[in-house]
Amino acid sequence: MPILSGTAGTFSFVKGGHNEIDTQLNPVLLVPLGDRWLVESRGEFEGMFQRPPGGGPYGGPVEKHLDYAEVDYIANSYVTVTAGRFLTPFGIFNERLYPIWIRALQSDPLILGIGTEASDGAMLRGGFAVNAKANINYALYASAASIGVQGVESERHVGGRVGFFLPGPRLEVGGSWQRTLQGVRKNLFGFHAEWQPTRLPLTLRSEFARSYYGSGYWTEGVYRLSQVHFWQKAMRRTELAGRAQQFFTGAGGWVASPQWNLPAWSTREGELGINYFLRDGLKATASGGRQFSSAGNVNVWSVGIAYRFLVPLGSVGPQ
Repeated sequence: MPILSGTAGTFSFVKGGHNEIDTQLNPVLLVPLGDRWLVESRGEFEGMFQRPPGGGPYGGPVEKHLDYAEVDYIANSYVTVTAGRFLTPFGIFNERLYPIWIRALQSDPLILGIGTEASDGAMLRGGFAVNAKANINYALYASAASIGVQGVESERHVGGRVGFFLPGPRLEVGGSWQRTLQGVRKNLFGFHAEWQPTRLPLTLRSEFARSYYGSGYWTEGVYRLSQVHFWQKAMRRTELAGRAQQFFTGAGGWVASPQWNLPAWSTREGELGINYFLRDGLKATASGGRQFSSAGNVNVWSVGIAYRFLVPLGSVGPQ
């Protein structure tokens, strides 16, 4: 049965006193074909509205992107073959944490643009158990250049990611690599880690990435207040988050092209946030922090609401 899922939300971002209203709709379509085939895609409709310098109503562009449109074939328990346009498996944020419903802080990490340009090509991915105490997950991919069609651009590259998951301590560590095969031939690499201790409703995660255009890291902690004994009903719905991050420009101050969406200067940033789950599928979010760079130090704030939806497109027939 096909399923339409996705997220919608609107957020007010304030950076150095300049306000931007960001409104998003991200529909996801899943179409299973038998037991082994799956067609899936995600679109992105994003309006970024600002008030003109001379005053007046908010206005701005509405951008449309095709994040991915892929066909998956489940060959066996260890390998899934993917063809089409897919999210590049570099690090963990791009694939696992990007949707506004999932992310704990609504601002993007400073290094998000490193290695996550969309891929149009083929991918092998899967996982297997090494023994009772360790599992391995992997992804190998190749992307062909796709330039000139709005919303579906990509570059030619190859790469892979591998992660080691330890079920006992609930810890994953891994690394990513990518080689660009056009323009300036360059290697990108990164490392990631995520830990969820068994005795606390806490998640700690971090990424490091290095590229020709720059390098950096982010470290994030998310704590659900479910173990707090007063105002239990409200505390179970409340989540605190914090992130520290830093970006270093490339050698010689090289600045990436705008499509990479990386800072033009070496930048440090700290941010704290709170999420409150109003009900299943609806959360309010707010955050505040400070950004430091040679271009000037500014305060950053955000407040907004995110909604997750799920709509079956049909009915289940008789068994």
